[in-house]
Amino acid sequence: MEQPRISRHLVIRGRVQGVGFRWTMQRQAEALGVDGWVRNKRDGTVESLVCGPQQAVAAMIDWAMHGPAGAKVEEVEVEDSTEIATGFTPAATL
Repeated sequence: MEQPRISRHLVIRGRVQGVGFRWTMQRQAEALGVDGWVRNKRDGTVESLVCGPQQAVAAMIDWAMHGPAGAKVEEVEVEDSTEIATGFTPAATL
């Protein structure tokens, strides 16, 4: 039986740009089978959408709480989302 899919919008704050956050997040999402996107924002945060089975999305959020080596995550804001994605794409800066 297939698990229902959920979507969450994340805003990650701290030292999260210039440390490979987007590319590492893409690899983690692919490993977990999560769809969505990730992008840098001009205010220094990283924004992401993660879509997939609840357990995989929760694991992705847990990963975002620390990010890749070199990152210093201070906060991850998580909100429910109705947006749906296919695949996982690192996007340009917004």
